[in-house]
Formats: sequence, structure tokens, C-alpha cells
Amino acid sequence: MIPDGPDVSADAVLASCPDAIVAVDARMRVAVWNAAAERLFGWSAAETLGRPAPIVPGELLAEEHAVLERTRAGEPVSVLTRRLRRDGTAVDVRVDTGPLRTADGAPAGWLQVFRRDADHGELRSHAAERARLVRRLTDVAADINADLDLGAVLDRIARSLTELTGADAGGFALIEGDRLRLVSLSGLSEHLKGYTAPLESSLFGELLRSGRSVLLATDDTRSLDDLIWADLDGLHTIALGVSSVQGRPYGALYALYSGRRVGHVELELLELLAAHAGVALGNAMAYQEMVRRRAKEHAVVESSADGIAVLDGEGRVRKWNRAAAELTGVPAARAAGRPPPFPLPEGEGASVRHRLPGGRWLEILVTGISGTEERVVDFRDVTQAKELEEEKDLFMATAGHELRTPVTVVQGFAGTLVRRWEQLDDAARKDAVRTIAERSSVLARLVENLLLGSAAGGDLRVGAEAFDLRRLLEEAAGAFSSFSPRHTLCLEASEPLPAALGDPVATDVILGQLLENAFKYSPDGGRVRLRAGVDGGRLVVDVEDEGVGIAPGDEERIFGRFVQGEAGDRRRFGGIGLGLYIVRRLARAQGGDVTASARALGTRMRLTLHSAPPVGGPEAGGAGEGGVSVPGGLRPEPDEGPDQGC
Repeated sequence: MIPDGPDVSADAVLASCPDAIVAVDARMRVAVWNAAAERLFGWSAAETLGRPAPIVPGELLAEEHAVLERTRAGEPVSVLTRRLRRDGTAVDVRVDTGPLRTADGAPAGWLQVFRRDADHGELRSHAAERARLVRRLTDVAADINADLDLGAVLDRIARSLTELTGADAGGFALIEGDRLRLVSLSGLSEHLKGYTAPLESSLFGELLRSGRSVLLATDDTRSLDDLIWADLDGLHTIALGVSSVQGRPYGALYALYSGRRVGHVELELLELLAAHAGVALGNAMAYQEMVRRRAKEHAVVESSADGIAVLDGEGRVRKWNRAAAELTGVPAARAAGRPPPFPLPEGEGASVRHRLPGGRWLEILVTGISGTEERVVDFRDVTQAKELEEEKDLFMATAGHELRTPVTVVQGFAGTLVRRWEQLDDAARKDAVRTIAERSSVLARLVENLLLGSAAGGDLRVGAEAFDLRRLLEEAAGAFSSFSPRHTLCLEASEPLPAALGDPVATDVILGQLLENAFKYSPDGGRVRLRAGVDGGRLVVDVEDEGVGIAPGDEERIFGRFVQGEAGDRRRFGGIGLGLYIVRRLARAQGGDVTASARALGTRMRLTLHSAPPVGGPEAGGAGEGGVSVPGGLRPEPDEGPDQGC
């Protein structure tokens, strides 16, 4: 430091110095820019002070960083290099760089002295050496980029590090959250691989906080004994550089020296290698992500319940997933290279439905893949939906037909009463009102079935209480005993009959529907038998008729929505096909069931219910001495009720 005096000042010395002098602070901002620097580079002090110096060519930034880092140990560094002038030309200079310190000795930045270089021989030698190093670095970069497996790339980087920088050992540490993990190494014991350490207190953490790309640590400035790298005997210097992927720090290259001393050239090579390593890692990670994404897409496509096909620009199948093969019956090997076995929608976003030869309905959609001529075809099985649509159409037609008749009758007789009330006698009026009442009852039952059928599509809520099943049976038999003059209704029930556990209202609906069907599907008359007893610990009620019976194989089909037992003659029997669907849902909601079976003549419908737990004696819960429990079927004794003579 030159003290100011009456005749000489530090500013005067700087202004008079024939060499260009530039001082930068710890953040690389210009603090001093003398007159010789203005003359050499063309920028004035006003244009450079407080800003990074604009004189370092981009291809020499790594060299500059290496030189500055090397001087942090207190050793001045002199290099022959090239710098930029304001007019865009380059000038060959020798740069002497040393540390800049405050009055108390703390690091404050760097001081650089620039001189024009006139020794072209030395310059040519320097350029030749740089060209050799660049070729060597290019070969190393090509080597580490020769593999796309992430683990293999990391191993190549560690090997290339010692080869290029002359380090005795090295390694690559990966950032994982707030820790570092050693993932590859060279010249060190394999047991160190996988070692982790806190990022914050590591040399890498110090490097990241400094904002620089390289860091040099020596045993002259700090202790290296507490680091994992102390595994290397004679360790005296650690150099490390940041490897970034897509602009974010990903890991650090560590070069370890136990023999030779480290110069700025090694630091420059380390920084350049770290940059190339970041590129190689980015490529490997991108490839790994692509493989992972393709594997995920493959898993999604293969596990999809929809058929998925990928077509090329000519409409031929390139991809055919498992569901596609199952839905169409065409295996992937036979589908590949051919058009799909169904028509495609005319435009993107449209859909088309197609029926396959086997009767299955497909809904097909097509979407184009952006940037290619390929298209993705998604198709799914809509057979059930198609059948439901047909059932709904049939339901609407049938319901309209069934409702029209009683409504027309009620409307006609009501109109007659309004228009001709005075002309009709009492008997005619009563007949008209009776007809209106009867048809209104039919209409009410139809509406009730519609409502119950709608509710049965979801969860039915029924009660769970003990009730007198015998009383319900007697009331039902009494209500239907005069239902038809061509039929005879017989009630046969065990005596006494245990109490049932369930919902008496729901059970009454079930009994009414089963008896109505028994009369309805035996149009020629005959005997309808209503039997009840105990079978296998459960209450069983059978309704048997001598009617048209059930076609073989239809024992379950008749419990579907909008289905009738005699499907081929709907007009003959009428109805909307919801009755049995409703009664089964009501029975199962109580923990019971309704099943159907064919007889030699007619049909047997069986309702099963839980019996209520015994409360007192046999009258309350058991079958009693008169009860019948026969595994093969019910054989109750005749009941002394409205069915005498059955």
C-alpha cells in the first residue's frame, strides 16, 4: 500500500503505471480500473466500475475461474492468455493474478496486472498446449457421453477425472435433499461408495454458497483429516467443481491429490470436465426418464380395461394392448401391420359404435398424436350399455302401452259421468264408478311397480323386525281367493309357524307380486298353491301354479329388469317386466331371497326369510311339534283356511 503524501498518492501511482491494473472484489465486480486498462481494453473506468469485467472470452472463463481459485491459497499465478477489447478484437496478454486483502488480512478479492505479450513463440507454445488439452478433454467428453446408463456414466466420469487432471483419486458426490452421497469413485476403496454426509457443512456446500464453480482446499488452509477423503494416504489438496443439470446443481466432482501440486490448469480442466459431466448426466437422466415413462405408459396401456391401439400414418396397427386382443378376439401378432378389425370415426373427437361378429358392441374413439401421423384408437365394450338402451326403449314402449289402457278407461267413464250424469240411472252410475275404481287400482299398481323398480336400482332400505308371517299369508290368500273364477287358491302352512325377521310391508309386496304372477301366467286356470314352512332353519314360502312355466335356462333371466317369463309373448300377458326384479331386491334386502324353478306343470317361486330369534317358548320362536323341516322340500299339513278342499 502506498501512503498518500503531499506530492504522491495511490491514485497517482495507479494512473501513472504503464501496466493495466484491474482489481475485482469477491463478487467479481471491478473495484479498480486504471488509465492503462482504459488504453489497453478501450472501456473507461466509469463503464466498468461495480460491474463484472467484460474482457474475458467465453471459452476462457473456466481458465479465469481456475486462476482465481488457485490464488486463494495465497500464491500469485501468471498465465499467458487472451483478452477482449471494446472493438471486439482480441489482445494477447500476460496476466499476473494475486489475492487482494483488507488491512486486517481478510480476503477481499483479486488484483490483476495485464501486459501485452510480444513473445509469439511462447504464445504459440501456450496455444499448442491448450489445443492438446482441448483434444484430450474432447476425447474424455466423448467417452463419458458414450453410455446412457446413469450408473455407467457416473463411473466413467470418476475414471476420466483422474485421467484428465492427474489426480491421485476422485469421486462424484450426488445431492440428495440436504445430504451428499458418494455414488462413484476412482483410486479409493470400494467400501466408501454410498457414504453420505450433510451438504451444509461439506466443501460442496461451501462452494455452492460462494457462487463459484470450482473450489480448492489444501492442508495449509484447513484440516482435511475429518473428511471421508482422508482414506487417501498423504492427502494434501482437494479440488472440486459443480456439475449442473438443466441449470441446477446436481453433484460435485472431487479431485484428490496426495503427490503433485495443483495448478490453475488442473482447476480449469476440472471445471470443464464438470460442465461436460453435467451434459452427460443430463442426457443419461433424460434417457432414463424416457425409459421410465415408456415403461409406465406400457404398464398403463396394458392394464387398461379399454382396448388401445396405435396406428401409423397408413392406418396399420403398431401397438395392440391386451384388452384389445380380449375385446376383439384378435391377438396382437395377427393385428400388427394390418388395419383394425372395425371401422374408425370420420373425425377426431367423434365416436362410432360397431357390433363385432360375436355380438359384442364397441364404442370407438380416435385421437391424433401431435407432431406425428400416428393415431391412438381407444375402444371399449358397451354391450351392457347397448342392451340397457334397448331395455329402456322397450320399457318406454311397454309402460306407455300398459298405462294407456287404464287411463283411457278411467278417462272415458269419467267423461261419460260428467256429460250424461242426468241421463244415467243409479245402477249405471255405480257400474261406471266401480269400473273407474278398478282401473285406478290397476293404474296405481303399475305406478307403484315403476317407483319400486326405480328405487330397486339403488340401495333399498327395509326394516328388520319380528312379524307374524302366518297373518300375512292369510291376508294375501284372502285378498286373492276371489281373484279369478278359473283358479283355486290353497294355503298350506305349518302350525305353528315361527315369526319372521324382516320387513312386513316389503314381504306383503313380495307375496302379492308372486300370487299375481301365478294367476297371470296360468291363463287357463288351475290350482295356485301357497305353502309355508321351515326348511334348514329358515322360513320358506312357495307359490306354485299350473301355468305356462319357465323356459329352461331362464330361471335367473326372469329376475332382470324389463324381463318377462314368457318373453316371446309380452302382449299376451302385459306388464312392464319389473315385478320379479323388485321382489328379489326386496327379499335380499331383508337377508332372504326369491328363486324360481320349473315344475312338471307350471312354476314354483320360492321366498326364503330369516326366522326371528326365540323369545319364549315354541309359540314365539320354534317350529313346534306341528312344524315341518324337510331338506328336500316342504310338506306342510293342510291349513284350515280359505283353501279347504285343495
